[in-house]
Amino acid sequence: MADEIGLDLVEIAAEANPPVCKIMDFGKYKYEVAQKAREARQNQTHIVVKEVRLTPKIENHDYETKRSAVEKFLKGGDKVKITMKFRGREQTRPELGFKLLQRLAEDVKEFAFVEFAPKQEGRNMTMVLGPTKKKTEAVAEQKAARAAKAKAAEEIAAE
Repeated sequence: MADEIGLDLVEIAAEANPPVCKIMDFGKYKYEVAQKAREARQNQTHIVVKEVRLTPKIENHDYETKRSAVEKFLKGGDKVKITMKFRGREQTRPELGFKLLQRLAEDVKEFAFVEFAPKQEGRNMTMVLGPTKKKTEAVAEQKAARAAKAKAAEEIAAE
């Protein structure tokens, strides 16, 4: 029957009694399965851990620059690892670094939550912040913002 129609006879369930077969275009079926797999891969999100390094003796302007970088990463849906580097005599005062990390966590609490609290490992103290929004939501918001900006630019150019 399959040869008469010009299609393939495909075995669906070999273990069933009797075995189940279906008449279909097997090439088209394989293509559709590949397209579904490709679509699923496109919708996957890759969580990236960005790193920002600080020192305890950071000036206020430098701190604000680092804080804005951390905010940008978090708004993009990425996790941020903050590393506090202690040099020389700074190692005897880890509480200064701890306070600075706590201040940073407090400053970005609307975008993030503390995933791993500050922990000292040798000369470094690390803390990981996770975004409050999922990566997919953040990417969708960024695309919508870009589209709105492009539309506004087109309207201005049209005038």
